[in-house]
Amino acid sequence: MRTRTALLAAVLAVGVAAGPSVLPDPAHAAPAASARSPHAALEAALAGLPDADATAALVRVGGTEGVWRGSSGVHDLRTGRPADPAARFRAGSVTKVFTAAVALQLAAEGRLDLDRTARSYLPELIPASYAGVTVRQLLNHTHGIPAPDFPGSTVEEWYAQRLRVHDPRDMVRSATAKEPEFAPGTRQHYLNIGYTIAGLLIERVTGDTYEHQLARRVLRPLGLRDTYSPGTDPRITGPHNHGYQRMRLDDGTTGLRDVSVWTSTDGWAAGDLVSTTKDLERFTRALFRGEVVRGPLLEEMFTLPKVTDLVTGDAAAYSAGLSMKVLGGREVWGKTGGRWGYNAAIASTRDGSRTLVYSVNSTDAKGRDMNRVAQDLMVAAYGRP
Repeated sequence: MRTRTALLAAVLAVGVAAGPSVLPDPAHAAPAASARSPHAALEAALAGLPDADATAALVRVGGTEGVWRGSSGVHDLRTGRPADPAARFRAGSVTKVFTAAVALQLAAEGRLDLDRTARSYLPELIPASYAGVTVRQLLNHTHGIPAPDFPGSTVEEWYAQRLRVHDPRDMVRSATAKEPEFAPGTRQHYLNIGYTIAGLLIERVTGDTYEHQLARRVLRPLGLRDTYSPGTDPRITGPHNHGYQRMRLDDGTTGLRDVSVWTSTDGWAAGDLVSTTKDLERFTRALFRGEVVRGPLLEEMFTLPKVTDLVTGDAAAYSAGLSMKVLGGREVWGKTGGRWGYNAAIASTRDGSRTLVYSVNSTDAKGRDMNRVAQDLMVAAYGRP
């Protein structure tokens, strides 16, 4: 655990340190001995919130190995009310899994060709310098297109621009005005821009909005009533636990600022979804069962390109929509996401024997290191790398 700072005292000054609320499924009231240890570890991961790392956390573990649900922390630091287990939250880059699923559905219908170039669909937007980038390369982050320019580089500068609306086409123009990072298909670099373009491709081939296609193809069929694309609305509609970010305050000190109201148009098809742990768990189960993307194209989500990562030099870890990590000796597939004040994740073994969904109200959701609470939850559910 990272060293606690003076912020911990400020967080706990609300007078409430809501302990974990565990809601076991009645059908699994007496789990096997092998299942008890992960459950105890999950409880431990939630203990003591709010603290310097997170103000709340919501967790759902499912699958044939047992069911466990828990919540901890507070709804907001002002009142100190217990966190709402059914609360909505910003899912961040978990959105990419949904976008990839829509794109692969369109590919199955013959309306989108994974081996065709993005420029052939969007010739007025994708310049000749990126003529070789294919749809598949957009989805698995091997396209070589750099990130667009955004105003500011610190959380304080981003906060000052939090209500700014970003246009996806402008973001693509900014990115493609730069030199390629590498030749398409030769390396992997995880960035949002590929999914911004994927969202525009979905709109081009359907003649419809990305948001409507997502709702029609995924959200409504699965009954995900608490999942939606917020568009330009900076608020989270409906019940939600407040998100806080550690930053420099107006008086020059460092502390926690409520960042629950913040537009996510810079993420759009790469990271703007609002959801709940219940909805994400239902989506994860359906996806891994082949009920969202059907047939051979589902394998695109479980196929890692045979290239190395541009930054680390390690083997590629991202497929179309998902990523893979070996935890506890077995492959775990899923996706994490982060928006200011919120971290989220979905994860599952390929056979669905253990699924994990969490929302952690992180105080440094876009930090260089994984949030301590989120990391503890992942290790508790699956084991160490």
